[in-house]
Amino acid sequence: MLTRRTARTTIGALAALAGLASAAAAETRLGWIEISGAIAEQPSPFAWLLGPEAPTTLRTLTERIRGAADDDAVDGLVIRFKDAAPNLAQIEELGEAIGEVRAAGKDVVFFAENYGGAELMAGVHADHSIIQSGGAVMWTGIHAEEMYLADMLSWIGVEPQFLQVGDYKGASEMWARSEPSQYWDQNIDGLLDALWDHQREMIGDHRDLSEKELDKALEELWLAGGDQAVELGLIDAAVDFAEIETHLADHFDDKIKVLSDYAEESGSELDFSNPFAMLNILSTTPKHSPKRDTIAIMHINGAIVDGDSAPASPFGGGASVGSRTARNALEAIRGEDLIKGVVVRIDSPGGSAIASEVIWQGLRRVAEEKPVWVSVGSMAASGGYYIAVGGDRIYANDASIVGSIGVVGGKFSLGGMYDKLKIRVTERSRGPIAGVFSSASTWTSAERELVGRRMAETYELFTERVEQGRRRIDLDKVAEGRLFTGDDAKRLRMIDEVGTLEEAITDLASELELRRFDVMEYPGPQGFEDFFGSILGGAVQAPGVAAGGSMTQELAAMAEQLMGTSAWNSLRDSANALWQMRHEPVLLTSPRVLIIR
Repeated sequence: MLTRRTARTTIGALAALAGLASAAAAETRLGWIEISGAIAEQPSPFAWLLGPEAPTTLRTLTERIRGAADDDAVDGLVIRFKDAAPNLAQIEELGEAIGEVRAAGKDVVFFAENYGGAELMAGVHADHSIIQSGGAVMWTGIHAEEMYLADMLSWIGVEPQFLQVGDYKGASEMWARSEPSQYWDQNIDGLLDALWDHQREMIGDHRDLSEKELDKALEELWLAGGDQAVELGLIDAAVDFAEIETHLADHFDDKIKVLSDYAEESGSELDFSNPFAMLNILSTTPKHSPKRDTIAIMHINGAIVDGDSAPASPFGGGASVGSRTARNALEAIRGEDLIKGVVVRIDSPGGSAIASEVIWQGLRRVAEEKPVWVSVGSMAASGGYYIAVGGDRIYANDASIVGSIGVVGGKFSLGGMYDKLKIRVTERSRGPIAGVFSSASTWTSAERELVGRRMAETYELFTERVEQGRRRIDLDKVAEGRLFTGDDAKRLRMIDEVGTLEEAITDLASELELRRFDVMEYPGPQGFEDFFGSILGGAVQAPGVAAGGSMTQELAAMAEQLMGTSAWNSLRDSANALWQMRHEPVLLTSPRVLIIR
């Protein structure tokens, strides 16, 4: 029998348990997400083999961050940058995801050992930003360096032979001029002004700094200390990492529980100790087909080339997207009934005119069956924009660069260099234009006229595609190689919306009235044979050919050390465009000669 005394004891025990439960519920649980290195735009085709070692993609990160908004298991997030290297457009995408978590009433904390421009612009999206005590802050603004090599080439006996359609194009100026043209000055100055205004606005608005306060901060943020950055209002606190949990407890005025590696997929790793598992992997073809209503993301990431996509260029680094690979992926998307729509994610400076047209045609074939929308990452320029206008609707970030509607074509005449080196070249040609690719001779007037005529035809087709896809556009204001950021591009009707990849996906799903759907990324995963070939990297070659390309790789690595990564990447990408001219003397490529620090 339950007596009054035992009843009181039971009620007291239940109350004590309720108090303990309440105390437990009061504990602040923080998901911990670390971001390091460059952020990939698309999954590695071998991600299924690499497991946790596969590069982290932008969409994976934004999904992990967004997931916290509706996750009852966490009350907030801590995002740590560990030598992260996102571009400005990616920071905007991360910031949008952080904003959704904050809108759900959950705090987001940002931490980094040192703050550069990327950390400052990412940190302003959080509720509370922290720097490692003793860390440095470096935000000096935008600095751009442009290389002009005409004098050097003349000195060694090389004569650049370039034509361009579009006064503002600028892709050949690095090689053919000693200083920028007035048109390129106007083009790049306008672009940098827009990027700089956007960065100032992002930091000033989020940190509630006046123009005067922001200018003062800029004057002092050259290798400034964390405490100084706190005083200037750019960061909230300087804390030793060993004391971070104590600081978080003080900040939230509560006990803290940190959930490490929040929402990180574990993935599978290869078990090299199990021969049967290895044999199974050797014979496995990864499956890539939708199971229910799906939106596909089609990636156009890197220089646009004919043939197959490649993870690296002849000069080291620099991925390319091949027309053959892209068309195969688009045909696979077109044939899947469960794929209801496509978002084409473009991050490309352009490249081959022929390949751009082939991919454009592929997009229009898909558009006959299902909607094709476009999301621009850091850049959809020249051939990248050519492909973009094949979509029914275009989204871009504020910091995305679009445009460069123009054509460049040419070659280098090395005859003067051959003379300096005492190299004697005998040329033999059959056919009226067989010598157009000659390395020793300059173009004849007939050859120059032919190349110019083909370039004009390519430009005419380019502008025709633009007008076909952007019916209210005014080419007089946007063509001839001009470059624009997202806001200006929308005002000029080059794009439809300033928004992220996730917003493009969500809006497309809403238009299609999809309540539950999957997202699949294309091109899809590749099998072990392709993986094995990529590891060899061309190390197995025909007899008599130097194996592995190790000398080229070592020279590239040395050049990168001497010049710095930004300078080397800019020069390398520009040189890769020239490499394409061995096969196709007319390109739709945007200049990659800017070294922005």
